[in-house]
Amino acid sequence: MSTPRFLDLPPGVTPQKIESSQGTFAVLEALPVNGVVERWPALLLPGVTGSKEDFIAVLMTLAQSGRRVVAIDLRGQYETPGPDDPAAYTCAALGADVDSLAQVIGGGDPVHLVGHSFGGLVGREAVIDGRTKFASFTLMGSGPGAIEGKRAHNGRKILEEVPVLGLEHVWHSRFEPDALAADVPDEILRFLHKRLLANAPTALACMTEQVLTMHDRTDELCQIEVSTLVLYGEHDDGWPPDAQSEMAARLQAECVVVPGAVHSPAVEAPETTAAALVRFWNSAEKHYLDIRPKAM
Repeated sequence: MSTPRFLDLPPGVTPQKIESSQGTFAVLEALPVNGVVERWPALLLPGVTGSKEDFIAVLMTLAQSGRRVVAIDLRGQYETPGPDDPAAYTCAALGADVDSLAQVIGGGDPVHLVGHSFGGLVGREAVIDGRTKFASFTLMGSGPGAIEGKRAHNGRKILEEVPVLGLEHVWHSRFEPDALAADVPDEILRFLHKRLLANAPTALACMTEQVLTMHDRTDELCQIEVSTLVLYGEHDDGWPPDAQSEMAARLQAECVVVPGAVHSPAVEAPETTAAALVRFWNSAEKHYLDIRPKAM
């Protein structure tokens, strides 16, 4: 579970609701504090047990590069409502949500897509389905297939316990002890509790099942012409760093290893992460324009 280190919204960042053809989504929208929006926007997707708040620490810096930056709660996650229907929470269904949001946020411009952890798997679906031409795609702490290691073990426990024992039990037996051991401040602890209980139980269970069973679609992603960045913490305990490095090589993608970070670089090393994203986005925009078919 990504744990934000603060909850106060930086200048230029506001909570909003975005209406799309797929429904209404809770977001944090960041706009430049100084200057104007002159570059293409970005859409940020969180992991299974996360939310838009996982990106608070990078939003202002990203927006100051001249962009509108939008971090979302996925369908059924925290402040975005979702149905009690497992079919709504497959990566393909959530990818369709991303397509609809990109069309609204882009307003005719290409959109930079960033997916953290499970959000990377969802974003990959949106890129592969071809309904949206993205300016770039970043896999942040996200691997080629199913998640591994300790996080996979915890995921299997969540999958077993949520349908039978409920979210409150999962909080007290799993998330709260970890947060207390990490000496998380009371304000953040209350937020984490509120966030977990606000999830649609079906959404949490189904997304967890997806991240535990997802097959490798790297070869399919290779067929899509989109600038791609693989960015991960040097101590990632979700997908092994070696697996992410290998995936980047298969994709012929740029690869950035964030020193000192674990599974949530946007929380653990926000300035390094934001700087890498801005540099990559600027380069991707130039590449996109260079390869765009010229008008006759």
